[in-house]
Amino acid sequence: MKACGGNLQKGVTLYRYNLSISSELLKVISCFEVALRNRIDLTMASHFGNDWLRDSCLSGGIFDNPRTQRTQRIIIKAYNELHANDAYTPTKLMAEMEFGIWKYMYSGPQYAATGQKLLSVFPNKPRTTHALQIDNKYIFNELDYINKLRNRIAHHEPICFTAGLPVKSISYIQAEYQRILKLFYWMDIDGHGLLYGIDHIYKACKMIIEL
Repeated sequence: MKACGGNLQKGVTLYRYNLSISSELLKVISCFEVALRNRIDLTMASHFGNDWLRDSCLSGGIFDNPRTQRTQRIIIKAYNELHANDAYTPTKLMAEMEFGIWKYMYSGPQYAATGQKLLSVFPNKPRTTHALQIDNKYIFNELDYINKLRNRIAHHEPICFTAGLPVKSISYIQAEYQRILKLFYWMDIDGHGLLYGIDHIYKACKMIIEL
């Protein structure tokens, strides 16, 4: 209501528009997450075999060390649940992982444990320069922005305001949307083509602007 000058009807409408843009972004993030995990899986499987994710957390596995214990515990828990239900396959274990697991593949300890191979997931990324280091830390931070947006939507936080102010804004939405499209391109994926027919971000943003 504050963002709409105290107008109750417009305030309710803005609330609904925020739900709409959140839904649209979640679809985009979901497609990005699946694409990212599939590229990581393809890269890792070529070096460690199709069961690399399960094997990584077993005794002597690449995540069986003190610096990656949290990642190891998450994978073991998911594997044990699938195994107990006689439902384990490499792809089902992949599907059990949350976005944070893939983000942390680019954190220092996990990146080192995987043999520093995962920058190849982004073949179109710009070359590192003295001014800009596009390394695993950079990728981690980019994925962290997307992960935080995903969590904000999941926790029903508004994303249609200027940060900390009751002022309508689509700047945050646009910045994160462009970040996702950029990373799609870095993965050599046609983001617009992949999202064709399900991407209504611009339409949803227009509704917020014109309210």
